[in-house]
Amino acid sequence: MDCVVGSGPAGVACATALLQRGREVHMLDAGLRLEPEREQIVARLAQSPPEKWSAEDRNWLTSGMSPTARGIPEKLLFGSDHPYRPAANAPNISLDRVGLRPSFALGGLSTVWGAAMLPYPARDLVDWPVNPDELAPHYKAVLELTGLSAELDDLTELFPLFTESPGRLEMSRQAQALHRSLDRNRDRLRQEGIWFGRARVAVRANDGSQSGGCVYCGMCMYGCPYGYIYNSAATVKRMTASARFRYQPDAVVASVRETDKEAVVGGAHRLTGERFEIRAQRVFLAAGAIPTSGILLRSLLAYDQTLRMKDSQYFLLPVMLTRRVGKVREERLHSLSQMFLELIDPRISPHTVHLQVYSFNDLIGKAIRKSFGALAGPLGFLARGLENRLLLIQGFVHSAHSSEIAVTLRRGVTEGREQLQLEAVINPGARIVVHQVVRKLARNSFRLGIVPLPMLLQIAEPGRSFHAGGAFPMRQRPSGFETDRLGRPAGWQRVHAVDATVFPSIPATTITFTIMANAHRIASEAATA
Repeated sequence: MDCVVGSGPAGVACATALLQRGREVHMLDAGLRLEPEREQIVARLAQSPPEKWSAEDRNWLTSGMSPTARGIPEKLLFGSDHPYRPAANAPNISLDRVGLRPSFALGGLSTVWGAAMLPYPARDLVDWPVNPDELAPHYKAVLELTGLSAELDDLTELFPLFTESPGRLEMSRQAQALHRSLDRNRDRLRQEGIWFGRARVAVRANDGSQSGGCVYCGMCMYGCPYGYIYNSAATVKRMTASARFRYQPDAVVASVRETDKEAVVGGAHRLTGERFEIRAQRVFLAAGAIPTSGILLRSLLAYDQTLRMKDSQYFLLPVMLTRRVGKVREERLHSLSQMFLELIDPRISPHTVHLQVYSFNDLIGKAIRKSFGALAGPLGFLARGLENRLLLIQGFVHSAHSSEIAVTLRRGVTEGREQLQLEAVINPGARIVVHQVVRKLARNSFRLGIVPLPMLLQIAEPGRSFHAGGAFPMRQRPSGFETDRLGRPAGWQRVHAVDATVFPSIPATTITFTIMANAHRIASEAATA
């Protein structure tokens, strides 16, 4: 029997690979869930089309999230903060100027993610002991779990699709206007190192079959009542149909150790605090960058040893369409990323800069109205004019240019409890690269069909992208606090870290796809070792 710790994307990809190779899998998970009363409302909404939802239903769906001119403080799921809620009997975590959060929820952070899916290109993996060809079959296997809505377009020259039958989501009118501008100037934009294409998202598109697909209700940012946005909790549910799979919730793992013949997982029940030990042939840690780092530090008795976690610098840039698109509030659309822009310019970085374009949604509308303050009423016509033109870009930069997060495990800091301390280590160069990106977009405004609004640029604190990891990076010949190609700390044989904790660097393109592919790869290779 093999033990997998965590039910997020890494955990389910790992468990799937093990099951496919005939292994028995015991998944341990804290397993926090949406509150039962909220689950009941979601189930009711899922039974009817969105046009049948009442105003009260829509208000309930959008409750709890209060955007400002600086963005969204925290993305909730159906108004619940359970994806970020600390688990009882879990080690204490201290965050100093760090935006990253652990998740103890069933499904992990896939409960609130943006579903963007793009693989890592070779240019961004030069420091990895694994190359894109080795990851390719595992990217394909991941898409069997998540599905993909995408288009065969210019981006496929840089990033393979890894599927022959992607779904197809309709673009919003604003995104269509942007696409037309980009398409007219494709050749010149390529010369400038700007590539574009439709966003690739793990969302089920409606292909006319009985299984259904996106209904364009515009509620993606709050949670999809129909379950069309991929959530790894759904894969856990499917795996429970296998006699070789066992899911154990309310299990908080603290440490692991090895003997000559087995690996031993130690932890406590989330609610009662009762201690447990589980013995397995192998243990796969997929609890997320923060919890997995803590488990390994505790298991290695590495107290007061400071490691560095890498981050992909995240920024928000509002932009204005050069052409007006009317009545955006009335449009049926999905509100996840509509388009991707990829910047490949060695004058800025030898690595890819990844930009996700979002068209109008009600969160943007609320942020615009709040920015007008008391003038929102008298100047409502201006707010509506902005809504018709405003897009939002989420940008990501390679970890080579980003700040880092110092990670240290301390003894007896709070009431005798251990504390995992995370502290920002600011890299001033991150701001420089972000401003270079903004200036490049501004120089190409006419060709892009958008005008950046640099006065509204927001450069986030380290970890806010949730694209972070690498405290125990994979190396060909690991030493110290490094891991081998199978995510095993130096000298260990039966314990594998399989999430972003082992990434040698954090490229700018979306992280979850590669987390899942690498976890699937490690489990596949370990199962046959």
